Amino acid sequence: MDFADVDRDGLERLKQLYRPLTDAVRELVDATIRTEVDDDVIREAHTELTDVTATLRDAGLSGPFGTKVTGDGISIAWGNAAVGTRNAIAPPLTIEVDDDGRHHSTVTLGAAYEGPPGLVHGGVCALVLDHVLGMTGSADGRRLTGTLTLKYLRGTPLGTVHAEARTISVDGRKATVRGTLSDADGVTVEAEGLFITPASRN
Repeated sequence: MDFADVDRDGLERLKQLYRPLTDAVRELVDATIRTEVDDDVIREAHTELTDVTATLRDAGLSGPFGTKVTGDGISIAWGNAAVGTRNAIAPPLTIEVDDDGRHHSTVTLGAAYEGPPGLVHGGVCALVLDHVLGMTGSADGRRLTGTLTLKYLRGTPLGTVHAEARTISVDGRKATVRGTLSDADGVTVEAEGLFITPASRN
């Protein structure tokens, strides 16, 4: 598909097409983890899913989705591991921005994100915070993660979590950002990151 031919209405139509599919796959992952059905049901599901996968692969990209740009100049990254519309691994995060520049997201992390029993995997906590801090640090221009330092105060229970971040300082190409991940009882992880504008290539 040539996204350069897609306008805003077309992009919204594609979102409405792919989101339910991605949500269904996300639910499938959760069901696969939790199921206790009989062996024959597992074998039948495996056969059906193999067939569906083969059908979807009939016409597919040769590599990752990357970033596409529509005819209206909108960049989309539907394969992104944190927010990808077509990526069932993504929680997915929806980032909101306050008038004072605070970026935040509330998301439910279920069985697919478990590390220690009943707790969110520490790497998933890092994924969430890296993305929210990165979006915050890129508010005035694209920056990539230079360093990300995390302090795990306690385990983050599976379920609804809240991430937020603020830019502390900007020095040329570099932005320092701090943020937290919290559950209903308070902060579970503190983070600080340095985000850097990529050097231009001539």
